[in-house]
Amino acid sequence: MLTDQRRIAPKSASGHICCIVRDKAFYLHAWPDGVDQSVHWRPARLLWAPHRLGFAAGCLLLICSSAWWLWLQATRMGWLPVPFLAVSPTITHGVLMVYGFMPLFFSGFLFTAGPKWLGVLAPPARQMAGATLLQTVGWLAFIAGSHWHPFAAFGGMALAWAGLSWNLWRFWLLTRSSDAEDKTHPHVILLAGALGSLCLASAGISLLAGRVDLTRVWLLTGLWGFVATTYIAAAHRLIPFFTSSALPMVAVWRPMWVLYFLLLAIVQKVALVWLEWSGWNVATLQTLSSFWMAVSGLVVLWLAFMWGLAQSLSIRLLAMLHVGFVWLGIAFLLDALGHFWSVVIRSAPWALGALHATTIGFMGSLMLAMVTRVSCGHGGRKLVADNLTWSLFGFLQLAAL
Repeated sequence: MLTDQRRIAPKSASGHICCIVRDKAFYLHAWPDGVDQSVHWRPARLLWAPHRLGFAAGCLLLICSSAWWLWLQATRMGWLPVPFLAVSPTITHGVLMVYGFMPLFFSGFLFTAGPKWLGVLAPPARQMAGATLLQTVGWLAFIAGSHWHPFAAFGGMALAWAGLSWNLWRFWLLTRSSDAEDKTHPHVILLAGALGSLCLASAGISLLAGRVDLTRVWLLTGLWGFVATTYIAAAHRLIPFFTSSALPMVAVWRPMWVLYFLLLAIVQKVALVWLEWSGWNVATLQTLSSFWMAVSGLVVLWLAFMWGLAQSLSIRLLAMLHVGFVWLGIAFLLDALGHFWSVVIRSAPWALGALHATTIGFMGSLMLAMVTRVSCGHGGRKLVADNLTWSLFGFLQLAAL
């Protein structure tokens, strides 16, 4: 598609090969001259490829967020002194889990796989450095600010929002420059990202105004409309491709109606969040929504089987992707069953089980699988999940249960 309009320029001093496509400069990663590929890892290598920078920053924030949450649980148990809390720890935890490390993993993935979807060349990682730094520093400042003053926490969120929006703008530029015939998945991810940017800004303003209830609504909107939508679009695009690459007897098959069906399930989840917050009586709508979620869960499980779930179990890395997708079907079914059971026993809906199946089971499993797949595939390593990765995946499944 691009070969007739591409010119390869000499390798730059930074070790990147400059390619001219339609008078626009792009860069491909290459090992710098004189560098021994066997030497120990160095921080400068994070700038060699987009996924390295995004994944490293995402891992850093995931570790810091988890350590902060573990420390807070220790204070609740009386093992450590109770700190000053300027922001509700539940809100802080929710903000970090939805908007903290996830968008950084998204950026590392989208600027690696996205250009292939679009038929354009990937930008160098250095172009992502500013946005990545803003998000990383912003979220670390948010954690510290949550123990100082709401305005300090808001300042951290503002920095992170700027970084998120910056990366979103760059991905929009890539999409706009593409002549690919099918840009459905990038467009879905762009729309989800735009919603995520809006939700993060609104959550920050609500937090600063002391509206915890409204902050929670924006968090749930971001969880479903931004994070879950991005995961669903990426899974629909990549799981059949990865499966066909490892198992040639399985054809690449992406029924678009399934993608739209699942996106409608997300839309009604977001709508219910807002209707419930507005004070509407959503009992009937909740029942209808639960039927939709039940059917959606069955559709996901059916699609997982059609995509070669049984055949994938013999290959660790492929099994991780498929098991993660199965968790989405389980989560949707749990969501529906939790509501129906609450109607029978006349109690509050049992929603935490479905929420953890979605976040830990579906999102956590796919994140570990895709980060491993991209890191190995673009790092010159075999596309396999080693014993450590496989063990971590097993522990993640136990945590989801």
